[in-house]
Amino acid sequence: MEANDNIKVIKGIGEKTEKAFRKLGIETVQDLLEHFPRGYEEFNHPVPIAAVSEGMTTSIEASLTASPKVKKVRNLQIINVQVKDPSASISLTWFNMPFLQKTLRTGSRYIFRGKVIRKNGVLVMEQPGIYQWENYAKLIKVLQPSYPLTEGITNTTISKAVKQVLSELTMAKDYIPKKLAKEYGLLDRTKAMKEVHFPKDRSSMIKARERLVFDEFFLYSLALRKLKEKRQLVKSEYVMKEEGATGALIDALPYPLTKAQLRVWKEIRTDLQGEYVMNRLVQGDVGSGKTILAILALFLAVKNGYQASLMVPTEVLAKQHLKSLTELLSPFGVSVCLLVGSMTAKEKREAYQRIGNHEADIVVGTHALIQEKVEYDRLGLVVTDEQHRFGVKQREALMNKGGNPHVLVMSATPIPRTLAIILYGDLDISIVDELPARRLPIKNCVVDTNYRPNAYRFIEKQAALGRQAYVICPMVEESEEIEAENVLEYTERLREALPPGIKVEYLHGKMKPKEKNQVMERFADGGIQVLVSTTVVEVGVNVPNATVMMVENAERFGLAQLHQLRGRVGRGEHQSYCIFVCGSSSKEAWERLEILNKSNDGFFIAGEDLKLRGPGDIFGIRQSGDMDFKLGDIFTDARVLKEAAEAVKKLTDQEVDAIFEGNPYLEDRILHRTASTL
Repeated sequence: MEANDNIKVIKGIGEKTEKAFRKLGIETVQDLLEHFPRGYEEFNHPVPIAAVSEGMTTSIEASLTASPKVKKVRNLQIINVQVKDPSASISLTWFNMPFLQKTLRTGSRYIFRGKVIRKNGVLVMEQPGIYQWENYAKLIKVLQPSYPLTEGITNTTISKAVKQVLSELTMAKDYIPKKLAKEYGLLDRTKAMKEVHFPKDRSSMIKARERLVFDEFFLYSLALRKLKEKRQLVKSEYVMKEEGATGALIDALPYPLTKAQLRVWKEIRTDLQGEYVMNRLVQGDVGSGKTILAILALFLAVKNGYQASLMVPTEVLAKQHLKSLTELLSPFGVSVCLLVGSMTAKEKREAYQRIGNHEADIVVGTHALIQEKVEYDRLGLVVTDEQHRFGVKQREALMNKGGNPHVLVMSATPIPRTLAIILYGDLDISIVDELPARRLPIKNCVVDTNYRPNAYRFIEKQAALGRQAYVICPMVEESEEIEAENVLEYTERLREALPPGIKVEYLHGKMKPKEKNQVMERFADGGIQVLVSTTVVEVGVNVPNATVMMVENAERFGLAQLHQLRGRVGRGEHQSYCIFVCGSSSKEAWERLEILNKSNDGFFIAGEDLKLRGPGDIFGIRQSGDMDFKLGDIFTDARVLKEAAEAVKKLTDQEVDAIFEGNPYLEDRILHRTASTL
């Protein structure tokens, strides 16, 4: 069995299962191995029923007091049974498992394991696993992997397949030099891969995970080192002169620039006027005014006779930028052109012609900007917005369109400077650390699920004032594996709770790009009052009229991600509000959310996040999903990130070359920021 083999080489995986695996992004044996557990179940000795409480996932040993009852609700079959032990009794519920009527016998004792919730004022254990003592005893203290799933793929399916691969696949030679592995106390990679899937105990799992996280950060730092070597002190073909060109534009703005904006603009301008190519990251909190700095840079490039491009993550945002750039710059004789994937073939041909003939000064678009057919005329500046959504590879492709244009990267992800220097090692960093005085601070509150009716009434009042609202849920559809609010059901519930005149629509990542664009455009135009969505709205649209952000199951998101979501509101002249609904009774979850409640400062929140979550705290939510690391988290694993970057600095050029020569697919994979190879 080879790492690049199709997963059909694994016993038990036919065409139907292969198709289901593809939904999880798993096509090869290697993909399967890198489909890491999202958590682990630890089986403990059963507890008395009297000791269980809401929110616990636990085991009880109990007997049935009566035969199971089946109730039909729409397409759902609900099985309910009462069980007891010497201490108390509790109700158990299963969905669509009618066969339990025959297999569960009155008076017999079983071990039931599941999550305890409160329904109609009483405790209920939902969808518990059922065990006989002899089988359960073998599981006690063993960590059972719990994988991300999709329809047609069970946890057992993945578990069996991974076991077979681990027993039959010969792992490739480790690419981390032995001296570094010893210096940083790294576990052998083959052993780490086995232990992360099927750990002996918690300590083994933590060590295994740390090794694989180190690999991800190590390879990422290695890619940045290669990029930096390519770009270091490249002579600029596009030296620019200021000569008051941007002064007129700054004077024409309806508001003065902040001191932070002026300071960062000076850094950008100095780069553009210098003899070497600019590679700069502008990091600033949501609403700090980074966009106007990008516009000033684009304007300066155009005034020096060059073309410039602005690459953004979504078509809706590209169209919004087209509109605002045209309004602001057309009085100065600047022409702006759009290039996005949904344009017709004719529209694209016309755009290519305008770009190639230099009839368009600034080109705004999505990934369409880096297509082979696009030919620029003296592309002097490339600006990418929300850089973490693109990755290094795409940025490189756009740069290659213009020889060696200047590169300006804008990011609203508030990462502490120490980590930003590592993560954006190929870029110089500027920070806009001041908000414009005209911005009204967002009012926040952290509430439990009982507050929902009040929140709905508040959204209704805001809609009556002509405002709009977002409601964020962590899931698209209901899952037996996770208790969390989901977009599709929630939309129906909200439509029933709000007056018929309020238009409620949903948005999620599984929708086709065209559908997503249509929904976002209708929301941006005011045709939708309430948008129920997953975190797909985290970047990509500017709706100044949206004044409410309500986040369900806020405890399931990282603080950095919650802060990004909050940044979708507070963009207009009206007071904005953020409601974080916590579905957990855990003290730690409430303490975390309280940080957001107290502060709107993304950099403060990122710093507190780093302090709050120690390196061993790996069972919580990922804080920084933006970076696309499969296991590593830049906040939780900050120490490992620093060590991996330090290790890469210690490598000689010969050692770097040897790593890439021994792993021919490595460079391409890590430039896409995927996890490490075998």
